[in-house]
Amino acid sequence: MNNKITLTFLSFSLVVLGLMASCSEDKAGRGELPRIAIAGLAIESSTFSPAVSEEEAFRAKRGEEVFTNYPFMEEGAVNRMRAVWLPTLTGKSIPGGIVSREAYEKLMKETLEMLEANKPYDGLFFDIHGAMSVQGLDDPEGDMIVRIREVIGQEPLISTSMDLHGNVSDRLATQSDMITCYRMAPHEDALESKKRAMDNLLDRLESGKGRPAYKAYVAVPILLPGEKTSTRIEPGKSLYAQVPKVADQEGVVDAAIWMGYPWADEPRNHGVVMVTGDDKEKVQEGAEKLANSFWDVRKEFEFVAPTSTLEEALDAAITSDKVPFMISDSGDNPTAGGAGDVTWSLKRILDRKEFQSESGPSVIYASIPGPEMIKAALAAGEGAIVKAPVGAMVDSRFEGPITLEGKVMAIREGDRDARTEVVIRTGSVDVIVTDRRKPYHYEKDFTQLGLNPRKTDIVIVKIGYLVPELYDMRADWLLALTKGGVDQDLMRLGYKRLNRPIFPLDSAMENPDLSPKWIPLSDK
Repeated sequence: MNNKITLTFLSFSLVVLGLMASCSEDKAGRGELPRIAIAGLAIESSTFSPAVSEEEAFRAKRGEEVFTNYPFMEEGAVNRMRAVWLPTLTGKSIPGGIVSREAYEKLMKETLEMLEANKPYDGLFFDIHGAMSVQGLDDPEGDMIVRIREVIGQEPLISTSMDLHGNVSDRLATQSDMITCYRMAPHEDALESKKRAMDNLLDRLESGKGRPAYKAYVAVPILLPGEKTSTRIEPGKSLYAQVPKVADQEGVVDAAIWMGYPWADEPRNHGVVMVTGDDKEKVQEGAEKLANSFWDVRKEFEFVAPTSTLEEALDAAITSDKVPFMISDSGDNPTAGGAGDVTWSLKRILDRKEFQSESGPSVIYASIPGPEMIKAALAAGEGAIVKAPVGAMVDSRFEGPITLEGKVMAIREGDRDARTEVVIRTGSVDVIVTDRRKPYHYEKDFTQLGLNPRKTDIVIVKIGYLVPELYDMRADWLLALTKGGVDQDLMRLGYKRLNRPIFPLDSAMENPDLSPKWIPLSDK
C-alpha cells in the first residue's frame, strides 16, 4: 500500500512538474521571443480611371489566415518559430480605380482594433504595395503607418515591404525603420522580398541592435511606366543589379529603388532611392550611387517590347507566320489599374474583315466584363447563339458598350476573380467574357476554358509587359498603345499635381540635386 501511495505521489509530482515546466517554458519562450504584428493593404489605384475600388476588392485575410500569404511562414517554418506572430488584417486587390474612403476607413478601423487588442509589440511587418489612392486622402500608406504608430507606439520596429512601383513619402520613410521593395519587374522576387523584410526585422530584434541608425532618402524626379522599366532588359537590368551590391555591405541593412506609380496624380509619385544601415558613410555613398545611376540612364529606358498602334499591331499579326502572335492591349490593363471594361480595342478588332469569317486567323481576346452576356450564356447553354451587350459599364469614355453576338463555346463558374467566364465565338474571334474583370496571366487561364493559346494565331490580352508564362509562350509580341485609364502615353494623361519638373514630362529639365536627405528615426 505504501508503494502504491509512493507511486501515486511520484506520478502526481511528475505531472505537476511537467505542467510547471511546460508553463515555465511557454512563459520563457514568450518572454524571449519578439512579439510581431502583421498588417497592410495593397493595391495600385489609377486616378485616371473612373473605376472605384470597394472593400470586397481587397479579399481581406484576418488572423491566422494571413500566414497563407507567405509560404515561407507555414507551420514549423524557421521564421514562424522565431517570434510570437500576431497577424491582424491584410488585403490585396487586383489593381483598379481609386479606393472609396468608406472602404479604406472600414479596413483601417478593423486593423487598428486588432492591433489594440494584442498589444504590446516589439515589431510590425508592414506589407503594402505603395500605390494606393483613396478618395479625399493623399498618401494613404503614409496615413496608414501614422495611424498604426498611434496604436502600437514609437518603440516597436516597423519593417516595410513594397512593390518597386510604389511611392515612398516622407511620412512612410520616417515611420518605417527598415524599408525594401522588389528588385525584379515582372515581380518574380515578390516573396523573396517579403521574406527579406521579415528577416531584417527578426535579425535586428534578436541581435538587440534595434532600429538602424541611418536612413538616406533621395527623391529622383523620374516617373515612367512599368512597361519601360522592366528588369528583363537594359537599363533596368543593370540598374537593379547594383542594389544588392549596396545592400549586402557590412553596416548596411537594405537598399532599394522605387520607380513610382505613373497613373496617379499625387505629389509623392516619383522615383525614390533609400538605403538604411548603421554605417553612415556606406549608407550615404550607396544612396548617392544608386540615385545617380538611376538619373544617368533615364533616357535609355524604352518599352519592353516594340510598340505600335492597335491597327499596326493587327496588320503585323495577320501577316505573320509566328504562332502565337501576342498583342498587349495596354491602355486598359487591369494589372496596372485599368477598369478592364474599355471596349475601344475590341470594337476595332471585331470590325476587321479578316476576323469576320470562321475561316479567318484564329484570335483569342482576353477579356471583357459583360454580366448581361453571362446571364444570356448561362440561360442558353453551350452551343447556343446568344446576343448581349458587353463592356463600358465603368469606363465608357472611349467607346460605348458593344452588342456581341456569337456561339457559346465554353462556360466556367466559380473563378476567384471573374466569378463566371464564358467564351463567345464570333467569326474567328473567341472573346472571353467575364462577370467581373480578370487579368489573364497563365496558360491554365485559357486551357480551362477549352482554349489553346499556343496554337492560336493571335492572342490579345489586356496587359502591359507580359508576365513570365505568357512571355515564354509568345512567338512574337507587340505592345499596342491603346486607350484607357493606364494609357502608356503619359503625355496624354493631363497631370495637375505632380512635383515638377519631372522626367520625361519635362525632358529638358536641369540635373537635380541628388544628395541624400537624412530621414529622422521613427522614435525621434
